[in-house]
Amino acid sequence: MANRLAQTTSPYLLQHADNPVDWWPWSPEAFEEARRRGVPVLLSVGYASCHWCHVMAHESFEDPAVADYLNAHFVPVKVDREERPDVDAVYMEAVQAATGQGGWPMTVFLTEEAEPFYFGTYFPPEPRHGMPSFQQVLEGVVAAWTDRREEVAEVAGRIVRDLAGRSLTAGEGGLPGEPELAQALLRLTRDYDEKNGGFGGAPKFPPSMVIEFLLRHHARTGAEGALQMAADSCAAMARGGIYDQLGGGFARYAVDGEWTVPHFEKMLYDNALLCRVYAHLWRATGSDLARRVALETADFMVRELRTAEGGFASALDADSEDARGRHVEGAFYVWTPAQLREVLGEEDAAFAAGHFGVTEEGTFEEGSSVLRLVRAGEDTDAARVADVRARLLAARELRTRPERDDKIVAAWNGLAIAALAETGAYFDRPDLVERATEAADLLVRVHMGDVARLCRTSKDGRAGDNSGVLEDYGDVAEGFLALASVTGEGAWLDFAGFLLDIVLERFTGEGGQLFDTPDDAERLIRRPQDPTDSATPAGWTAAAGALLSYAAHTGSEAHRAAAEGALGIVGALGPKAPRFIGWGLAVAEALLDGPREVAVAGPVGGELHRTALLGRAPGAVVAAGEVADAGPEFPLLVDRPMVGGEPTAYVCRHFVCDAPTTDAEELAGKLGG
Repeated sequence: MANRLAQTTSPYLLQHADNPVDWWPWSPEAFEEARRRGVPVLLSVGYASCHWCHVMAHESFEDPAVADYLNAHFVPVKVDREERPDVDAVYMEAVQAATGQGGWPMTVFLTEEAEPFYFGTYFPPEPRHGMPSFQQVLEGVVAAWTDRREEVAEVAGRIVRDLAGRSLTAGEGGLPGEPELAQALLRLTRDYDEKNGGFGGAPKFPPSMVIEFLLRHHARTGAEGALQMAADSCAAMARGGIYDQLGGGFARYAVDGEWTVPHFEKMLYDNALLCRVYAHLWRATGSDLARRVALETADFMVRELRTAEGGFASALDADSEDARGRHVEGAFYVWTPAQLREVLGEEDAAFAAGHFGVTEEGTFEEGSSVLRLVRAGEDTDAARVADVRARLLAARELRTRPERDDKIVAAWNGLAIAALAETGAYFDRPDLVERATEAADLLVRVHMGDVARLCRTSKDGRAGDNSGVLEDYGDVAEGFLALASVTGEGAWLDFAGFLLDIVLERFTGEGGQLFDTPDDAERLIRRPQDPTDSATPAGWTAAAGALLSYAAHTGSEAHRAAAEGALGIVGALGPKAPRFIGWGLAVAEALLDGPREVAVAGPVGGELHRTALLGRAPGAVVAAGEVADAGPEFPLLVDRPMVGGEPTAYVCRHFVCDAPTTDAEELAGKLGG
């Protein structure tokens, strides 16, 4: 019999709707039930494409005996972290503070006042590797709750007081300047893996936001080392197993330091961020590899993540069914030499094995290999490579596909809109700009709807119940601003302004600090705020970047001041922990450069407009359109006529404007192009 989760829209919660565990969604009613029964709450947090979440569900939550014990002694609450990042954030902070590590599935035991008192992540069904079994943990918590309730209350109260004392100011050091950005670069150089690209060791995550900083820093200062780290990291990822060599698109991370074996789930946010990174790398260097990867990643998002409503789904699962009917990680993507021979025949299989690094021993499990490019240079026989790729891709399409998490997350769609709009503009792919516009239309129609706020998720064209958090406002505004620059449609600038006004009104504290939830959101044990990047730009710095761009477009002093107030934290954290505030550093580069304001009086998509979009000046904003009598849609185009009837570009920065130009080459020179 289905439990209460059957009434929800979250694909992750629906995966647990048939568990024998009597799950509740996060709600006041669940805590009221715990109060009524006098039992603690078990909070279990995960997401639909999380491998170990599936494992724990299968081992424990589908076990009738475990479920009976859970139901008798707890009120079990299940949360999709992608729908409720605020709930996830406050309890993950507690888990990390208590245990020194975090991750998903997250398992937290709470009092009826939602105060945490015992934590963990994955618990196995039997004791192993020094970990207690899940049943032992449950019994231990029940014993403490029954026999030592005062101690439990004291622990919970202490944890909540500790969390409450962690509120951040915007940073005492003032705005990040040249010294702070130089120190951040130096620190990154020390953490850089010269042999394999990227930063740090295993597991290795794609450093998208840091690479954006490096590209912007190079554009502003000419620092060759910054460009080299960016280019070499991108090349290493594109040649590694983290990149899908047949279908395009990136997996979540590599389990090793060489980018060989990925954790196979594919997330929308990674692919949106990396698509934009490779497009910007191509803009900086003209690299054929960067161009290919940007376009293949864009095509992957459209082909495999686009939903019927025009938005982009959250993720593809890591696991799928293999040829023997087992549900295992990576089954869809890996190959053995025998499988190559079956599809390609002896000769081409040998060629493919050499090209893609498929060995008899294998690089993954059970003699299978993850495809990667193992040769130093691009293979000279490009036609043969293309033929082999096409045949392997066609054969792979016959395998059982990984499940897709179909919910639309506002923030991640904002990132995808920015990536697809810019990639489409750079490479003359109007279809990609159209897909970006359709996703933006969905966000306006469904996520903004009739209410004056943004909702976090939707599914099948229906808005979810959860309010947008700061990253939703920041990333959606970023996507709308990119779309406005590419399409010349000022409505997107207006929509971005609407969202950013809410950031000023509801998310900003005294002194410029930002909070992840609005001031009228559900009260949790603390109001979450985190300026550091995780897998996506922090809401704090995403909002700062969008505020800065909007101010450059409109001249709004309030938005500029809010951006500067928020960036104080980058001055404080950038030199110490640049790997975890890469987007903030990228926004700081835009601030130091101006950012430049470019108005193109002339046709959208014309040579001058395209030249403006290809300019490398950090964070430059572009407004384009033919200035009609009715008045332009962009403030930057006001009183900016064409000169001599020719398309004309105007470039300003720091309240100073250059002479207008009708020459594309001259414009490129003004924008670092």
